[in-house]
Parts: sequence; structure tokens; C-alpha cells
Amino acid sequence: MPLNQAIEGHTVCDDLSMVGSEFLDAARLRAGFLVVEEVAALAGSGVAIFDPFSTLISAGVALSTGVTIWPGVTLQIREGGCIIIGSDVQLYPGTRIVSAGGKVVVGPQAEIGEEGGFTIKAEGPVCEISIGQGARLLGGGSMTLNNRVGDGAQVLGPIRMQNCQLGSGGTYNEPDPDKRGAVLKGSGVARQIDVPTGMVIQAFGLFSNSSMLPQSHFHPKPQDLSVQG
Repeated sequence: MPLNQAIEGHTVCDDLSMVGSEFLDAARLRAGFLVVEEVAALAGSGVAIFDPFSTLISAGVALSTGVTIWPGVTLQIREGGCIIIGSDVQLYPGTRIVSAGGKVVVGPQAEIGEEGGFTIKAEGPVCEISIGQGARLLGGGSMTLNNRVGDGAQVLGPIRMQNCQLGSGGTYNEPDPDKRGAVLKGSGVARQIDVPTGMVIQAFGLFSNSSMLPQSHFHPKPQDLSVQG
């Protein structure tokens, strides 16, 4: 459609605010999302919003100071659900967090959705998903049902997680890899997987069929740490 084409008596160029109010916001309200102006106003509470037009946020989502929301992010609450996003969290393009009666809690300094987005869905009153401080979820993966991702833990790749637990530890910047949070990497399906601190499962298919290894298998310890160990 040309930019100057009339839309029910209004043109995009002549009255963009009217178009946004009457057309874009009406659809948002029907779906339970904040209108564009309300999304943009989140900047006043210390939340960085780069593109309020492509960002969908339900009323009731709790956003802490320092959260950065890149274009194309969806935070949706339905059926009395709960979403809490901690301070200094990065939500990259393609991140979709949905709580339909469940609960999703993202800890401070977590990074979600880089390199392909990430989907988190807590559907049902017994579903709870928690993401620890400094955790990283990237590469187009997803979580459903109940999952606990501990501090510093990582999910790297298009992995479908259901009822998994990843142990807490240091972030990927921790010098000793065997003290880092647990890691799943590769692609495929991970169900009922429990990975302790410092361990990693790399798989391409079913993670339950793959071996668990210390992270130092892939990331050798610095020489001084190896000598101490």
C-alpha cells in the first residue's frame, strides 16, 4: 500500500498518530496488549524499548529497571498468568514469553533470544519456568511445561525443553568451566533432563540418549587452574 493511500479517510503521512490509535492500538487492546503509546512510555521507568510498534507487552508484565527489549519481542499474559523480568535483562528479537495461567520468572542479567529468538511458554496453573541470574538462552530454542534454568546456565541452539533442570554456577565468563552453570547445546528435544553444575550435554536429536560431560571437555581449563586442580 502506498504511504499516502487513504485508510478510511486518513493517510499514513498526514495522520500517523490517528492510524496508530484507531487501527494498530485497537488490535492490541483486543488481544490484551498495551497500546503503542503505553509501550513507549515504559522508557520512563528505565526500560529500553527500541521499537514500540513491533513490541507486544501485556498489561501486568513486571519489568525491572535496565531491561532492554529489542524489536519483535512478545511478552504475553493470559488466564491470570504471571511474567516477572529482572533487572538488566536483554530480550533479543524473536523472543516470545507467554504465561497462560502459569508463571515465568527471569532473573537479573539474563540474555534471551540472541541468534534466532527463543520461546518460553508456561501454560496451565501448575507450570512454572524460572531463568536464573546471568543465564543465556539463544539460538531458536523453546521451553514448555516446568523448567528451572539456574544462575549462569545456558541453552545454546534450537532445543525443545520440557521439564528440565540446569544447575546453577558461574556465567560463561567464569574462568573454570567446571564451575559454570549447566549447559545444553546442539539441537533436538530435551525431556526430563537434569544437568548439574559444570556439566554439559551436547546432542543432535534426543538429549536423553547423549552423554553428560564436564564442560572442561570442550573448554580446557587455564593452565594455572589445571595445576591447582
